[in-house]
Amino acid sequence: MPYTDATLQLLTTEGTLVDNDRVAPFRPLVDALSDEQLQDFYRNMVVTRRFDVEAGNLQRQGQLALWIPSLGQEAAQVGSAFASRPQDTIFPSYREHSIARIRGIDPIHIIELLRGVTNGGWNPNDSKFRLYTLVLGTQTLHAAGYAMGLNFDGKVGTGAVDSDEAVMVYFGDGSSSEGDVNEAMVFAQSYQAPLVFFLQNNQYAISVPVERQSRSPLYQRGEGFGIDSYQIDGNDVLISYAVTRHALDTARAGEGPRWIEAQTYRLGAHTTSDDPTKYRKHEEEEYWRQRDPIARFELFLRSKGAAEAFFAEVKQEGEDLAADIRTRTLALTAPAAHTIFDHVYTDEHPLMAAQQQWLADYEASFGGAV
Repeated sequence: MPYTDATLQLLTTEGTLVDNDRVAPFRPLVDALSDEQLQDFYRNMVVTRRFDVEAGNLQRQGQLALWIPSLGQEAAQVGSAFASRPQDTIFPSYREHSIARIRGIDPIHIIELLRGVTNGGWNPNDSKFRLYTLVLGTQTLHAAGYAMGLNFDGKVGTGAVDSDEAVMVYFGDGSSSEGDVNEAMVFAQSYQAPLVFFLQNNQYAISVPVERQSRSPLYQRGEGFGIDSYQIDGNDVLISYAVTRHALDTARAGEGPRWIEAQTYRLGAHTTSDDPTKYRKHEEEEYWRQRDPIARFELFLRSKGAAEAFFAEVKQEGEDLAADIRTRTLALTAPAAHTIFDHVYTDEHPLMAAQQQWLADYEASFGGAV
């Protein structure tokens, strides 16, 4: 279920700007972006893709238990991430590597999580970027509850641009069929929570095509709950930025939730544990490769006069990050078993202390053979 008549697009696959009445309300948001900001969009897409590829290689070489690629979805993520304000809180799924980097998360923490040496990876209070969610769909309820709390705390709709807050939650087309997501929409709309639902429709729920999940475009699910909803070209970083900026601003102003369906495509596997050649055809992949978000945006930047040195610099930055991640991944060590008890409760707890001592005594009974 690719693009429809409702799909909003600002940048064509040839890298030219669209000018029509449907996107006219969003053009001022894009026109206000500086050349430096536009180049930051490109930089983050390219560098994160290089990190993504390197992490996949590390998994194939036995260094990670699993890797979850975001290849092909960079524009949806980068545009929407830059649309948020520092005070906004982001609830990711488990594929939002670009957004994590933009929010200041060191990519090695994502590696640590998928290598199995940490249960979380980072302190979400430092970046307002919550932890990855492996039980898909639950993050939408967490986000709805958090957004409701912002309303109760009076942090929404005061008119203070630098302090009013909003929440954005990411999920996929497969998750949109789950009960948690639908329940989150009920609560968000009923309580007019400042929440933007950002659906990355990458066309597959693992191996199940979106046409088998829904007989109508997924943005209409938001409309069914009375939520103002948009369908965008998720491979167009400019429309992703503009529509998300508008949605977050209106939510932050106290006008209730918004829903965005970003039509994009997972160019790689769902995770490194599946083989996409078993459930989709080469012709389909080629259709979407011709709509690659990075290639499209590079054409746009070149038309604006971006220097060749800039593209070379970004490519080298990606290579440097990949090399750094490989070096640090190979240096990671497994945590001691007893540390699993350290963070069950925020404060020391006698039950945890007893269990930790039991484990220590049990291991000691082997006489150092463990």
